[in-house]
Amino acid sequence: MTNPYEQLWIYYLDGIPENGALERALHESYSIDLQHDNLDSRMIESDSQQKESDTSSHEVSDNSSHDSTFIGNWEEHGFSFLFFSAPCDEAIELMLSKDNSLTLIERYEMSGEDWHGERIEPYTSGSLCVSPPWKIPFVNKPGIKRILLDPGVVFGTGRHPTTEDCLGYIEYVLQSQPVSTVLDIGTGTGLLALAAAVLGSRRVLAIDFNLLAVKTTQNNIMLNSLEDKILAIQGRAEDFASIPADLVVANIHYDVMRQILEIPGFLNHSWLILSGLLRSEVDKVVAYLKKEGGTVIETVSPDGVWNTILARGKI
Repeated sequence: MTNPYEQLWIYYLDGIPENGALERALHESYSIDLQHDNLDSRMIESDSQQKESDTSSHEVSDNSSHDSTFIGNWEEHGFSFLFFSAPCDEAIELMLSKDNSLTLIERYEMSGEDWHGERIEPYTSGSLCVSPPWKIPFVNKPGIKRILLDPGVVFGTGRHPTTEDCLGYIEYVLQSQPVSTVLDIGTGTGLLALAAAVLGSRRVLAIDFNLLAVKTTQNNIMLNSLEDKILAIQGRAEDFASIPADLVVANIHYDVMRQILEIPGFLNHSWLILSGLLRSEVDKVVAYLKKEGGTVIETVSPDGVWNTILARGKI
């Protein structure tokens, strides 16, 4: 299998396309029926194999290069980033011509590495080996546990300092005592939820406000056959912060962190891993935890910029 995000075509829009608008434009422009976002790597591989089979039996039409090229739509604050693995200018122009509430701000062409800011490579963290599904390494290490991570176009290959710190603390907590339930707030690609499940948690709830992040997490759950352990849903962190769980992991912006800390019941969780905090922010969170009866076990900042807290709740 090859990297399906080798090259990206990104259309940055002011506005969010209405449901079905992109599908109709792709169908009219290239005779493509798009039923869902193309996020499942196994589906991408299957499509590629089918194309190879088709080309051996008959000539491929000029439009075949556009088949299954839509990767996803990142929507935020009234703007959209439409991601494709091939140029789809004609479909975008058609969609814009039919909806004057949409405006094309910019069109980008870049590699997946440029979009993520780094290569998507396998790596190890503690007993975990994290790798993209198109580059699975051989690791001769006793007790290794594998996680397949397809980040799609959602930021987070797992190499950010806060993510690595969270992975380390998740493994520490789960080795210390049984942790049956985990709440992952701001799950992104789902890596921390996957790690908790692989390391022994029976039930993990993964939350993100961004729909494309949730779809990416759902794809990664399927890649790792963890559908019976992890549920990924779209929602606001504030609406789920007090759900009972043995461990809460929140690698999120401080503005959201500050709000969920004050929600009644949040500090009743047994374990807390709080990350994504700058130096001035971590001091405020530590002070609040101590004032409200939590116990700060440790804070780490390997790069001197980003901080992660391991704490016990009030119970």
